[in-house]
Amino acid sequence: MNKEFWKARRVFLTGHTGFKGSWLALWFQALGVETIGFSLPPPTQPSLFELAHVANGMTSIVGDVRDFELLKKLMAEKNPEIVIHLAAQSVVRYSYDNPSETYSTNVMGTVNLLEAIRQSQLACVVVIVTSDKCYENKNWPWGYRENDPLGGHDPYSNSKACAELVTSAFRESYFRGDSRVVVATARAGNVIGGGDWTQDQLVPDIMRAFVDGRPVRIRNPHALRPWQFVLEPLHGYLVLAEHLWNHGLEFAESWNFGPLEEDAQPVSWIVQNISTLWGDDARWEMDEGMHPHETQLRTLDISKARSRLGWSPKVRLTRAIEWAVEWYKAYQEKKDPREITHAQIARYENLPAG
Repeated sequence: MNKEFWKARRVFLTGHTGFKGSWLALWFQALGVETIGFSLPPPTQPSLFELAHVANGMTSIVGDVRDFELLKKLMAEKNPEIVIHLAAQSVVRYSYDNPSETYSTNVMGTVNLLEAIRQSQLACVVVIVTSDKCYENKNWPWGYRENDPLGGHDPYSNSKACAELVTSAFRESYFRGDSRVVVATARAGNVIGGGDWTQDQLVPDIMRAFVDGRPVRIRNPHALRPWQFVLEPLHGYLVLAEHLWNHGLEFAESWNFGPLEEDAQPVSWIVQNISTLWGDDARWEMDEGMHPHETQLRTLDISKARSRLGWSPKVRLTRAIEWAVEWYKAYQEKKDPREITHAQIARYENLPAG
């Protein structure tokens, strides 16, 4: 990533009040980006967005990606150079109970954003963030590649596959040839980092339990996931945006951003390592209740991003867990979440390339 590229760059960031969005907004502030955030209010209490005063140093707009007229108005007014679309209903279990909301946000929200850009006749780079769960899952022992079939068993995963198809249709119909809009999609897996309180997700569930001094209940200990530190995929999105800016349609495709193959670990490995680092008799137990279907095995092939973007992971999984535990312990000790987060961003920037 070229830090000079981002200085004073005008970026429209959807979903800036969420976990990943808050980390990215703080990173943008450190880089000197002119950031315009557009999102619903923070989805959790507590939230990194509020604790770290993320709204300071940026334009923060409360809005819904399902509101096309508002999106269109803002695109015309703000005239962004780069658009990064993170806004989503992002929880698999929630999607089972709320499929209509999940599809309207993840599919029509993407349609609205791309149509607002098209009608505003902007000249910009667009990165649409979807998920590793957009692939038709076959429980393969090898990683999914960008040309593998899309699918999705649950409403969340399926809605992200739909968002991929929507983006492809807009790109082929409107953003080819002499278009001034260049669009790519980014697919990333499970992220680990401080300040995440998302319900029904592994690391936030572990941290809530340990902060409260109770055992965490684990429903699927053998599920294998491509875990990575939160800044890893964000770094990938920024590197991709630079390539889109500099090289245009050559990089207007889909891209995987995941960990090294050996850092895909089962849930039990994650919870045991966090328990050891946390100490204080931290422990876990099985949740024997009835639960919706969850995929047992999913990893990503990142060879395309490594070879063509020059991107590769910089933080191994053991270090990612250490940094996450460090963040939550500092929070428990009443330290400033904004300072903690900025310190980890600076530390990440200074790591050598992977």
